Amino acid sequence: MDYWLCATGEAGEPGINGAIMRRSDPGQSIVNTIGVTSLEESMAKVVERGGTVTSEATDIPGVGRFASCADTEGNAFAMLQPQMD
Repeated sequence: MDYWLCATGEAGEPGINGAIMRRSDPGQSIVNTIGVTSLEESMAKVVERGGTVTSEATDIPGVGRFASCADTEGNAFAMLQPQMD
């Protein structure tokens, strides 16, 4: 999978960093991804508050652990626990 990290500021400073990748199909939309400290704890909180986890936690080598979710209104979002080396 083609996946490129994008940094908007200096390392260690707050900012809106992210990544881009090729669409898997023409109708694929943008999904905002939230950085979290613990993916498993955050997935549990999504479910406790009425949202759904729509994919299992996945390891992205060199990046971290990732999961897709939906809020109570069905809006897609994702969570990423960055890999800390």
